[in-house]
Amino acid sequence: MANTPITVAQSRDYDISSCLITSNDRKNQKDISTIISDLYYYESILSPNIKVDLIYGETGKTVESEGSLKSLVEGMPLVGTENTLLKLKDPNGVEIKVDLYIGNINPMKQDTQKSLVALNLVSKEAIFNYKTVLNKRFDGKISDHVNKILTDQNYLATKKKLDIEETENNYNFIGNNRRPFYTLLWLSRKSVPKLTNAKGNSAGFFFFETSEGFKFKSIEGLLSETDPSGGKKNYKKFISNQTPDGRGANIPAGYDGKILEHNIATATGNVESKLEIGTYSTRTILFDPFNCYYQVITPNASADRGKPGSENNLQKAGKELPKYNKEFNRTEANRDFSRTQYMLVDKGSLPTGNTMQQIEKSEEQNFDPKNILNQSVMRYNQFFSTKVTVTVPGDFSLHAGDLIQIDSPELSNKDVQDLNKQFGGFYVISELCHYISLANGGYTKLTLVRDSVGRKGSTYNAI
Repeated sequence: MANTPITVAQSRDYDISSCLITSNDRKNQKDISTIISDLYYYESILSPNIKVDLIYGETGKTVESEGSLKSLVEGMPLVGTENTLLKLKDPNGVEIKVDLYIGNINPMKQDTQKSLVALNLVSKEAIFNYKTVLNKRFDGKISDHVNKILTDQNYLATKKKLDIEETENNYNFIGNNRRPFYTLLWLSRKSVPKLTNAKGNSAGFFFFETSEGFKFKSIEGLLSETDPSGGKKNYKKFISNQTPDGRGANIPAGYDGKILEHNIATATGNVESKLEIGTYSTRTILFDPFNCYYQVITPNASADRGKPGSENNLQKAGKELPKYNKEFNRTEANRDFSRTQYMLVDKGSLPTGNTMQQIEKSEEQNFDPKNILNQSVMRYNQFFSTKVTVTVPGDFSLHAGDLIQIDSPELSNKDVQDLNKQFGGFYVISELCHYISLANGGYTKLTLVRDSVGRKGSTYNAI
């Protein structure tokens, strides 16, 4: 990533290079980049496709049709699904180039002389998702299923770049006429990363889209400071303080920009709500209807350190999971839980191979809830336990799922303040919105999440 800070002074140096709309009959094309007043570009690790909202104003003389000038909606005409080539550029020259389609047309204000219209743009796969069902059997690794659903000509047939992290576990299933995006999100909850000792310690993936393509990444993969090859990730660093950036001169060395707004939306979350969703201890009751086998599983992330599912076996963005009052710990291990879920043992269903091989595998489990289901439920909830929202000068090199570092000064009356040791450090971008306004310039708003508190490392720079 570029290390040149983007300053407040550059907030107007953003360019909507192209917003080229092509009519569905291919007879008309119009670039409306010069009449757009506001544009919002969204990415989220919780969304399988990117979205763009834009607002434009016109006087009814935008498109020539049938020998006269007409409005964009009337002259193209716009009815939905029109191809739109969008190009955005930030002051560092980083470009977002995406091929989108109009999903919704919303006239906001209109009179006889001018109109204000909002367009919602979505990716091609988001539209194909509603015209595609999965009606065949899938055998093998979950990561292979993800690749097939995305690329197969019978399904989404995407040509976009894929970043699919390999899963450790297999899972056989039948599509049952489900839509592709629903199935991919459903498989995410059943996936275990191919990492040392991952099974029993962590589970859960995210499927999402950025301007770089589709990603299928584990929670551990997003939180890790190293990439799959073992090298250090290139992450950006932002600082929050009361000093004006001085066109970059006052941004401390090593930081890529200044945080303009900083809000700790959820410090460690509401305790009652975290207990209700089983963030740190979820009990699972298993039942096998074929032999009446019954088992109760009660893992606890903060207890029994070193055992499967415990805090020491997790990849964390901060130093440690929040520590709650031991007064509320149950002495009996099988009673120390805050949520219960029930599941039938998936044994002998859809084994691979010929008839004899399937008979031999009739005792094998297709899905292991003991080491996967519990872990994914707790890990997802832990992942969103600390949430921070920040606004920075628009930076198009940032994407949902990126690891970044933020720092702010501690609250003290010292002349030279240390960095905040509780909420500073690494976070994952859960959601982002790039905002470009004709009146206000360009900004990027980030929702940052992590599973733990405490800034990693023992060295703290002074501000």
